[in-house]
Amino acid sequence: MAGTLYLIPAPLGESVYLPVPAYVVDIVHSLEVFIVEKGKTARQYLKHLQTPIAFQDMTFFELNKFTDLKDLPSFLAPALELGKNVGLMSEAGCPGVADPGADVIKLAHELNLEVVPLVGPSSILLALMASGLNGQSFAFQGYLPIKMPERGKRIQQLEHLSKRQHQTQIFIETPYRNNAFLSDLLKHLSSETLLCVASDLTLPTQYIKTKSVFSWKNDELPNLDKRPTIFLFL
Repeated sequence: MAGTLYLIPAPLGESVYLPVPAYVVDIVHSLEVFIVEKGKTARQYLKHLQTPIAFQDMTFFELNKFTDLKDLPSFLAPALELGKNVGLMSEAGCPGVADPGADVIKLAHELNLEVVPLVGPSSILLALMASGLNGQSFAFQGYLPIKMPERGKRIQQLEHLSKRQHQTQIFIETPYRNNAFLSDLLKHLSSETLLCVASDLTLPTQYIKTKSVFSWKNDELPNLDKRPTIFLFL
């Protein structure tokens, strides 16, 4: 009998571990095979959860931008060939959402393995919840083009879409480029467009603010450098 692929959400910051549902802890405690972005971070989280299985008895497969997709079948071999359950863990938040784990999940479905998502924090949904923008119709756009004029054109295209469909648009950026991205949004969005900045979610330094682009331009901007941030506009 084949094993199950469990999707294990991780904390949004290493310094703060929010309470984890008991059933999630029970499942994590039963696992000895994990697919993770960084072994060190994963072990720190598992140690916090007081996993009863020694690390030397566990198997960790690292899945990140350096991973060859040809290696993915070997990551799921313990489930397919040995019947072991496997845990897929993102570096932060939910696996498979803006995360390389999506490739493993896709392969699991192709191999007819059961996929079970577990409850945990999603920065995208937390930001949407707190934004006050339209939560009935929204689209996660991920990363926008880095260079101009492509980025400016894409921002304006998505603003027209948002206005036409009354749809919230959601973005992320590499943390060290956050300040530049906020400046680009303010430069290319209309004054009346509502913009939400949600940074360091669930952490003591959490910052969430929604106001018009006009108001943003006339207030002191937050320093978002190297702070995980979600941007939303409507």
